[in-house]
Amino acid sequence: MLLRLVRTYLRPYRGPLLAVVALQLVGTVAMLYLPSLNADIIDRGVVNGDTGYILRVGAVMLGVTLVQVACSIAAVWFSARNAMGFGRDVRAALFHRVGTFSTREVQQFGAPSLITRGTNDVQQVQMLVLMGGTLMVAAPIMMVGGIVMAIHVNAGLSWLVAAIVPVLGVSIGFIVTRMVPSFRLMQVRIDEVNRLLREQITGVRVVRAFVTERHETERFARANDDLTQVAVTAGRWLAGMFPTVMLVANVASVAVLWFGGHRVEAGQMQVGDLTAYLAYLMQIVMSVMMATFMMMMIPRSAVCADRITEVLDTETSVPSPTHPVTELTERGTLRLEDVDFAYPGADVPVLRGVSLEARPGQTVAIIGSTGAGKSTLLNLVPRLFDATGGRVVVDGVDVRDLDPELLWSRLGLVPQKAFLFTGSIADNVRYGKPDATDEEVWEALEVAQARDFVERMPDGLDSVVAQGGANLSGGQRQRLAIARAVVRRPEVYLFDDSFSALDLTTDARLRAALRPITRDATVVVVAQRVSTIRDADVVIVLEDGRVVGRGTHDELLETCTTYQEIVASQLTAEEVA
Repeated sequence: MLLRLVRTYLRPYRGPLLAVVALQLVGTVAMLYLPSLNADIIDRGVVNGDTGYILRVGAVMLGVTLVQVACSIAAVWFSARNAMGFGRDVRAALFHRVGTFSTREVQQFGAPSLITRGTNDVQQVQMLVLMGGTLMVAAPIMMVGGIVMAIHVNAGLSWLVAAIVPVLGVSIGFIVTRMVPSFRLMQVRIDEVNRLLREQITGVRVVRAFVTERHETERFARANDDLTQVAVTAGRWLAGMFPTVMLVANVASVAVLWFGGHRVEAGQMQVGDLTAYLAYLMQIVMSVMMATFMMMMIPRSAVCADRITEVLDTETSVPSPTHPVTELTERGTLRLEDVDFAYPGADVPVLRGVSLEARPGQTVAIIGSTGAGKSTLLNLVPRLFDATGGRVVVDGVDVRDLDPELLWSRLGLVPQKAFLFTGSIADNVRYGKPDATDEEVWEALEVAQARDFVERMPDGLDSVVAQGGANLSGGQRQRLAIARAVVRRPEVYLFDDSFSALDLTTDARLRAALRPITRDATVVVVAQRVSTIRDADVVIVLEDGRVVGRGTHDELLETCTTYQEIVASQLTAEEVA
């Protein structure tokens, strides 16, 4: 997966990559040439006392060094640009892919895991790409060149190279195979820590209200300890890698000096060649150390690449139609035809054989006990899920055949949890209609009964909304979410228990203000309170995913036992009468 990911997203950077390889080749060849020049200075200049030769060859060494430094700097510059571009493209691809997911895929991965994959995991692979351009390219060139040059200097010591390289390879391979499982487990532990942090930060009020700080601290401590143990295990293997390499390198240096010294004494080798051979041996060891550093990064990057690719390869369960319908003959109609829905792996479906019809100017209310499937039913209309049986039809066309943009342009959804984005009041309302004027925004706020509290804010429409609307009450968040849908003036309004945080007076005023706005639109309301839906044209009663009652409020009071129980639990006998 790592190779596939890197190959796919580095394809646009083939030119800069070739430049990196060329620069590293020139820089490494220059580095390999320096020990030979140094040997010549010792054997021909120092031994013979030829100062002029020393200065001439020294000037050449200086020029070669400048070339090597310039090539290294340029290679790092190109590598950094390639790595940053790669990271940007992968993050963009992840963001786009997650944006196509239905609620099912988001729940499958979990928000904390998706955040980790889009940040920490991408950063790990990005760092590998950066180091690959600077180390991975240079290491094999340096190793092969060092071996060739060492044999060229003195073939009699070549057996040392033949012994050192396999020993280093086996030692490093043993350590790396032990690190891979730890790195894989570490990413899972990071997901768990992120999940707990997200839960505890989001639910800090609940934690304090129920005085469970100690319990939450212990939960986080356990997750943190698990991550620490895995990181320590990987770190121990990692800590043993460089000492192992240095041990082999130092033993090899001693062996070169020992056996090389005997060859110098026997006249089979010159002192300058011995220093050059030792320099080439250290360059070989350096190349192995560079490869070692890459080998340390590759296991963790491979795990991260697997996790990234898993998201990129996941197809949404609500795919766009191959030949979408882009023209509609009806306007504002909604039908559910014998709809079934079951979550993946569930034994019992959430919805079974649900049918309803809503037309412009009509308000259809859906009521039922908790878990009856009300919100699930509403989520099928904008295709947050796809029905597993039956059809959901908007404006005469199955939603699975409609162009997604066209479908969403016809709907105004107010979700059960009123989520607001960081920004201003105006920014949040304009999510429903980006080009809405201030007058349209104020009109939508007035309909949603939010104008009064927005006007009382210091900056009015420019007042800041904290992340998730944390600086607003539940009722204020709901009213702003309703205003966001109203400013759009959709053909079909979908209110998913959107009045639950409002007091009865505000609820009544808001519904009264909505009537003229929604006169030519279709309104579907999911609610728990009877007072919210008693004036609806049609009330649908759900129980265990089935429709057990259909009619007006007065009709259901006479014919539907479930509805009678709901009404009796909320209203007094006088109110029922």
